[in-house]
Amino acid sequence: MPKLAGKEVSRTGLGLMRLTLPGSVVPDETAFPVLRASLECGVNVWNAADFYGTPDNNSLHLLHRYFTTYPEDAEKVVLSVKSGIADMRTLTMDSSPDAVRRSVDRANAILAGTKKIDLFGPARVDPKVPIEETVAALAELVAQGKIGGIQLSEVRAETIRRASAITKIDMVEAEISLWATDVFENGVATTCGELGIVLEAHTPLGAGMLTGKIKSLDDMAPNDHHRRFPRFQPENFSQNMRLVEKIEELSRDKGCTPAQLALGWLRERSGKDQCAVIIPLPGARAVERVKENCTEIDLTAQDMEEINSILRRFPVAGSRYPGNAAGLTEY
Repeated sequence: MPKLAGKEVSRTGLGLMRLTLPGSVVPDETAFPVLRASLECGVNVWNAADFYGTPDNNSLHLLHRYFTTYPEDAEKVVLSVKSGIADMRTLTMDSSPDAVRRSVDRANAILAGTKKIDLFGPARVDPKVPIEETVAALAELVAQGKIGGIQLSEVRAETIRRASAITKIDMVEAEISLWATDVFENGVATTCGELGIVLEAHTPLGAGMLTGKIKSLDDMAPNDHHRRFPRFQPENFSQNMRLVEKIEELSRDKGCTPAQLALGWLRERSGKDQCAVIIPLPGARAVERVKENCTEIDLTAQDMEEINSILRRFPVAGSRYPGNAAGLTEY
């Protein structure tokens, strides 16, 4: 098993974004069982951000309350935290050394000693600050014991190499799924494999599309920000549904859910053919979803080829991000 922050990590992680979304915050009496269920299923990689929610109630506040209630769980969890967004309205980044230090101090203040931050890093590359300066500041914070390690997010292979020339990069977070295969084609997966960097796959179920539960745009929550993404626009949605329908057909043949098939495809690619270890980070707002996502299925070479054939025959329409958000990703 791979290690992060000196701990063996699970083959599946947990994304915390959907637990503290403004307008649909999951109450603690529902969220706490979700978190406990993940540990009971062996899921110890939790992915948080100081912008998953409001400044007064984001995923760090949730974790503070959880680990205050269940202090015995703190050491079981490998916690990764993203930060660096200076203005959510314009998606302006600030990854200057001073801003990085302030972000870490603020995150630690919210956690208030209930949990050490195992991995910390910018949510995107700040175009105004060389990545070398950002990771050098993070390396100082590791040396000071304020964080355990360093992560990057949505970065190209060249940036990973530049950062790794300065200090150890423990993890890279990227969107990876059946409809976001970029890392397998642009060198990110093989670069991380070469350098011994773990990949965490955010949005591994296509923001819900790959679960089979979204049949039309009306099935998405009104406050779901993915509604603004190109792949969910009417001109692209129907074409993308064709891929989903084929995945649903195959999952029925395999006797599993579409989500289990999509996550199984990621796990099967993990660590193979010079690819880095990949840990998918599905979100969950109910215990049942945690259990579903953690149920692993066996995929044969024939299954993998059938899935890859579906991807070739039904390419995804639309880019991954809209507007300003697209400008902050490096591919």
